[in-house]
Amino acid sequence: MGHSGQGHTGEVDADPGFYGPSSVTWQMHGDPMMWVAGIRALYLQALHPPTVRGVLQNSDFRRDAWGRLMRTANFVGTATYGTTEAAERAAARVRKIHSMLGATDPDTGERYTVDEPELLLWVHCAEIDSYLHVLRRSGFRLTDAQADRYIREHRVGARLVGLDPGQVPGDQAELAAYFEKVLPDLAAGPEAREVDDFLRRPPIHPLLLPARALLWRRVANLAYAALPPYAHELYGRPAPKPAAVTRRLRLTGTLLRCVPARLRWQLPPKHIIRAMARLGPDARPAPYKVGR
Repeated sequence: MGHSGQGHTGEVDADPGFYGPSSVTWQMHGDPMMWVAGIRALYLQALHPPTVRGVLQNSDFRRDAWGRLMRTANFVGTATYGTTEAAERAAARVRKIHSMLGATDPDTGERYTVDEPELLLWVHCAEIDSYLHVLRRSGFRLTDAQADRYIREHRVGARLVGLDPGQVPGDQAELAAYFEKVLPDLAAGPEAREVDDFLRRPPIHPLLLPARALLWRRVANLAYAALPPYAHELYGRPAPKPAAVTRRLRLTGTLLRCVPARLRWQLPPKHIIRAMARLGPDARPAPYKVGR
C-alpha cells in the first residue's frame, strides 16, 4: 500500500505510508472523538483477564495510565500518518517489547507471554470496534461499505503488531462474530476493577481536582456509556439509555469538531501536521473526503 515518490516540495519523501489519504483510516483518525474511543477501548480491553493481567503485571498502570494512552495514540498516529519506514520501525519496537514481557495466571500459576495471538487479537478488535463505534455514533458519517473497508484496512495494523492478517476480522460481520465467540471468556475480574477505578478517579495533583471532576469524569463516563450492553453487565454499573448516550456522543462530537483542526493537530505528537508537510495540503484529513 505504501510507496515512495516525488513530494510536492520536489523531495523524494512523499511516501504516504501504509494507509494514505485515499483510505478511510486516514480521514477517521484525524477526528477528535478518537480520544473518547481510545478510553472506551481501554474499558473493553480490561474485560479480557489474560490481556489486562499482562498490562497490570508489567507496569504501574495507576502511575502510567496517561503515558500508556499517549503511547497507544502515538503508535496509531505513526502507523496511520507516518512513512512506511517510520511505521515499520515503531511496530518493530512494540513487537520487541511484547516479546520480552510475560504474565502469570493467578489461578493456575501458568506463565504466558503478552504477544500471544489470542491477546493481540483481542486488543486489536477492541480498538477497531471502539474507533468505529464512537466515531459513527457521534456523527462521523460512514456507509456500511466504508465501515467494512476501515476494518479491512486495519489488517495492515494487525500485521504490524505481529498478527497474521488472514486471521483478523475483515468486515463488520466477521468482527461481530469474533466478539460473540470471545464473550464467554470475558469477565470483570480484580484487574478490570482496578482499571475502572482508575479511569473514574485518576490520581492527580489536588489543584487539578476540579478539572478532573469537570472534564475527565465526563469523558470517562461517556466512554463507559458507549460500551456494549454486555460490558455494562460485566462491570455491574448501569449506563444511560442508548438514545441518551447517542445524543451525548453527538453533542460532544459537534463541540470538539468546532475546535479548528489546525489547533487540535498542533498538540503532540503532531503526526497529521508532519504528514501534510510531507504530502501537501491535499493530504488534510476530513470526514467529507471519505470514499472520494
